[in-house]
Amino acid sequence: MELQERPETCVVAVDGPSGSGKSTVSRRLAAAVEGVYLDTGAMYRAVTWAVLNAGVDLGDPDAIAKIALETELSIGTDPLAPHFAANGTNVDEAIRGAEVTGAVSAVAAVPSVRKHLVTLQKAIIDGHPRIIVEGRDIAAVVAPDADLKVYLTASAAARAARRSGENGSDVAATEADLARRDKLDSSRATDPLRQASDALEVDTTGMGIDEVVAHLLHLLNSKVSK
Repeated sequence: MELQERPETCVVAVDGPSGSGKSTVSRRLAAAVEGVYLDTGAMYRAVTWAVLNAGVDLGDPDAIAKIALETELSIGTDPLAPHFAANGTNVDEAIRGAEVTGAVSAVAAVPSVRKHLVTLQKAIIDGHPRIIVEGRDIAAVVAPDADLKVYLTASAAARAARRSGENGSDVAATEADLARRDKLDSSRATDPLRQASDALEVDTTGMGIDEVVAHLLHLLNSKVSK
C-alpha cells in the first residue's frame, strides 16, 4: 500500500516496548512518506555509551546528567542509513552491545537526562516537515500533537524471538532481559513507558513487517485525507 497523497507535513509517533518492531517499521514508513526517521532510544543509548566510557557510577544521577549535557551527539535521520556518533566517535554498533543495553534504563531514568534529550528531539522534529519518531514517550511527551500516534506491541515470546534473531542471543535470556527493561522503563518516575490515551494500539504478533507498514500507511491516509 502507498500513501494516497504525500502530505506536505506530518509527524508520526511510534511508541512501544523493545522487540515490537518499532525501528524497522518506522524506517520503512519514513521512506514511504519521503520523510526522515528519528530513533530516540538510540539517543539514550549514545548517552549511555558516553557515561560508561567516562567510567561514571550508574548510581550517581548528577554525574550521569553532567556527561549527558557535555556529550555532543551527531544524529543521522536518513531512514535508509541512520547513524549516531557521540563526541565524534561512531557508536552505531557499540550502542547495541550488551553493556549499553544493560545500563540504558538506568541512564534514561535520570530526569535531567530526559529533559535534555527531549529538548533535542523536539528541535529535530521542528526542523523536518515529514518525520517518523520512535521511542517510549513520543506520543505522550515528545510529540503530543503528532498527526498519527501508534503504540506497537507484541507478545513477549514474539518480541524475544525477534530480538534474539537480530543479535543471536538465547531466546529465554532475551525474554527475561526484555521483561526487566519493560519493568524499569514503565515504572520510572519521569516519562514512563506507557500508551498515550489517544494512541492507536497495533499488536504486531504474527504480522510481517510489510503488513504492519501497510496498516500504518492506511491509518496515516485516514488522518491526512480528512
